[in-house]
Amino acid sequence: MADLQIYGIARSRAFRVLWAAKELALNYDHVQIGFDGSNKTPEYLAVNPLGAVPAIVDHGFKLSESLAINLYLAKRAGSGLYPASLEDEARTWQWTLFAATELDFPILDWARHTTVLPPEKRDPAVAAKALGTLAPKLAHLDATLRDRPYLLGERFTIADLNVASVMYRLLWGDLTQTPAAKAWLDRCYDRPAAREARALRE
Repeated sequence: MADLQIYGIARSRAFRVLWAAKELALNYDHVQIGFDGSNKTPEYLAVNPLGAVPAIVDHGFKLSESLAINLYLAKRAGSGLYPASLEDEARTWQWTLFAATELDFPILDWARHTTVLPPEKRDPAVAAKALGTLAPKLAHLDATLRDRPYLLGERFTIADLNVASVMYRLLWGDLTQTPAAKAWLDRCYDRPAAREARALRE
């Protein structure tokens, strides 16, 4: 048994952690916890009392929240995925919180009401509102990426992974108004680790 366990099915936010683990070449056990009741067993509630996924146990250390897990794993691994300077570390936190607070929920609303829900349950007004909410956020991302290939500069980091993983469903969205952001998203998902993680969920 590996020292690191990642709990959660790949079709959940655990996808983000699986991608990070593959980027970092970590040895881990993937424990298939979904929303079928397996997330409410006493054993899993001892890992995450809220019953949400993903969660990890690393050498006995328990942690939940996908983006926080990724920051922890990248820093713990001591790889180039985690920034070296204090300023770039702060920017990594900034972009991670941007993904969580500004992008995650409107992307989910848009996806639900365009592809995820059965057609009879989709509300075009909700999808349109979500796109309206996203527009200035994506424009900000696009402006940042016009003069650099990645969020912190020339190198892919955990900041890119966290934001791009939150934007997963926008791979099927129309990003023609934000070409720099689209090119960046394509670069992120063209990475071998991203392709491996996608293969687990698609």
